[in-house]
Amino acid sequence: MTQKDSAAGICKDYDLPLTPDQYIKEITPMYREKWLQAKPLPGANRLIKHLHKHGVPFALASNSLQEYIDAKISHQRGWKEYFSVILGSDQVKSGKPSPYLFEEAAKRMGVDAAQCLVIEDSLVGVRAANAAKMKVVAVPPHSEADCSSLADSVLHSLLEFQPELWGLPPFEDWVDNALPIEPIHVRGVSVTGSVCEVSENGTPALRDQVFGFYFGWAKVDVQKSFKVMVSIGWDHCSCISKRKFHICIIDGNNEHLSHHQIQLLLVGYLRGLNSKDITSMNVEVLEDYKSIASASLDLPMFLHHACEPLFPEASPEDSFCSDEKE
Repeated sequence: MTQKDSAAGICKDYDLPLTPDQYIKEITPMYREKWLQAKPLPGANRLIKHLHKHGVPFALASNSLQEYIDAKISHQRGWKEYFSVILGSDQVKSGKPSPYLFEEAAKRMGVDAAQCLVIEDSLVGVRAANAAKMKVVAVPPHSEADCSSLADSVLHSLLEFQPELWGLPPFEDWVDNALPIEPIHVRGVSVTGSVCEVSENGTPALRDQVFGFYFGWAKVDVQKSFKVMVSIGWDHCSCISKRKFHICIIDGNNEHLSHHQIQLLLVGYLRGLNSKDITSMNVEVLEDYKSIASASLDLPMFLHHACEPLFPEASPEDSFCSDEKE
């Protein structure tokens, strides 16, 4: 929704003693504090830099107000300079799901709307792309699964995106079947055997778009860390869908992690998951991926992360450089 529509709906649903404008005035400072902590989705910076490097014009068209977009992206390095056009809903007649945002973005880039590809994470955005007669790839959170029926393609993660399928230059950053990624930190993981769940007391929940096969390090305590391969998916077997983690120690067995609270530092990506991967894993396939992950973690482009603090707020000594080989 646009901000005004959202504010009006919240005031009505919660019977707040405020007008929508009063609510916006009260809530906006809280939002601004949260924007400082916002992180790009996995693969977002990679795609932005790739398109910019190859001279492909691309726009940011959001239902947010232009003022808020500028504030949000000011915390993301290079974004303001990389986007050819940055457009808010207050600069067109109406926002998504109307087509005007996307049509105006195409016009300002000097391209035909029919030749544009939209990447969206919401149903309302997919509908806007459809209305503008643009192709659309959806990378939705779990709650926006309705995108599937309307998008030309649906991905679980931007790391799955293949530009060449859409007439764009292919990525060239894979290293021997492994993709270096911006580190993903996960804490508060409770381990029982190889099936793990993120505890409620850990860091805020991982974004839904953290999905697929990853590798990195698992830390049990200050003295012990292990090379691991991790699959992260969704378990739909119960009435309520839950995150499902499978963690495999690469050089050893999972007994070292069982019944511990562990922290993960994921630095590489192997591929996405399919439904069979989530329910079971062929042993040969698993060993192949463990072999790729093990070799990759010895390469400088992955290994240098081992000496970084596990979390930005961690002390310098709380790093993986104290790795104990087992």
